[in-house]
Amino acid sequence: MVPVASEALRGSGVHLASVATAFPSGQAPLEVKLADTRAAVAAGADEIDMVINRGAFLAGRYQQVYDEIVAVKDACGDAHLKVILETGELATYDNVRRASWLAMLAGGDFIKTSTGKVPVAATLPVTLVMLEAVRDFRAASGRQVGVKPAGGIRTTKDAIKYLVVVNETAGEDWLDPAWFRFGASTLLNDLLMQRTKMTTGRYSGPDYFTVD
Repeated sequence: MVPVASEALRGSGVHLASVATAFPSGQAPLEVKLADTRAAVAAGADEIDMVINRGAFLAGRYQQVYDEIVAVKDACGDAHLKVILETGELATYDNVRRASWLAMLAGGDFIKTSTGKVPVAATLPVTLVMLEAVRDFRAASGRQVGVKPAGGIRTTKDAIKYLVVVNETAGEDWLDPAWFRFGASTLLNDLLMQRTKMTTGRYSGPDYFTVD
């Protein structure tokens, strides 16, 4: 659907992101992942979401994971690259931090928690680990990388908790859509409901805006 979305957004200034690299499993030969990425960029995607090979990572083949991210980043051309770690499958916080550093060292512009296709997605502790990683990476390299928790963030009150963690861990520099984003369409619905409550004094129905 990238060509359709690209045509619909033409001239709007709205950027277009697309998944690639055999999303959500990431289980495909590298040449397939690269072809997938190039096709999405050629069709108009400004940003690519790739998912790391968790099998390779959990088996300790870190160089393979790194090399794949480097290759996908190259295939992106001018498009930004978000690297999805699928933290719910990484088992430990040490693995989350290690995967975060691999993604950043390999050139990722954003690190993202989840595909949204596994039972455990974004959590505050995992997001804290990733925020510490981007903070420390910038201190070591001078390059700032964004963070995107995705999956399971459903209410505005939950989102506020994440923003507090961003501010207290990484700092105000990350309190910007260019460096921190939520992946949660259900959150958008709740946010619109809360705004309507502030304007009208009453809540709308849960499916007044969107049904996710």
